[in-house]
Amino acid sequence: MSAAEGVRPRLHIGLTGGIASGKSTVSAELARLGAVVVDADVLSRAVVATGSDGLAQVKAAFGPEVIAADGSMDRAAVGRLVFADPEARTTLNGIIHPLVRAEGRRLVAEAGPAAVVVQDVPLLTETGQAEAFDLVLVVEADPQERVARMVRDRGMTEADARARMAAQATDAQRRAVADVLIVNDSTLEDLRRTTRRVWDEYVEPVLGGEPIRRR
Repeated sequence: MSAAEGVRPRLHIGLTGGIASGKSTVSAELARLGAVVVDADVLSRAVVATGSDGLAQVKAAFGPEVIAADGSMDRAAVGRLVFADPEARTTLNGIIHPLVRAEGRRLVAEAGPAAVVVQDVPLLTETGQAEAFDLVLVVEADPQERVARMVRDRGMTEADARARMAAQATDAQRRAVADVLIVNDSTLEDLRRTTRRVWDEYVEPVLGGEPIRRR
């Protein structure tokens, strides 16, 4: 997602990582340090809210069985459908991604030219957006630990967890676009400390007038 035409933040950071990698912890710490965080997962829910044009498009593509009794999108039903069928996933992404990108552009522009904006984009690698950012941060964790987290914390079966991971980019693909690799292999506090070091090393110099450091 690029900034709206004519309006770019002081530093535009893309943040990505596989499901259950610890990306949300990094995102929250960057927000605490002063970044404006634009979360693609939050936007992806907003653009298919009850009564939205996005939800109408989803219903037209997949039928009334993906709509819950209260008129909202039945996320479990959609998830079962798209993670088992690559063609259905492509159709859903074709509906949601343009809407999310448009809303992301609006929020980036709204942040203004003095801001540090972090766009939390789970599918940044898969959708070829790396070059839209001044800096790309990738959060990585051991695949087995990620499966264990999804089973323990999200109530998924191991098979569902592995299917979610298989639907995303590989660690190697994400590393290939990373300017900074954040390895989450210890405690949450260690992850937060690592995030603070990244801020000190890559963000603070830019705020002080130095050029952006890329790989």
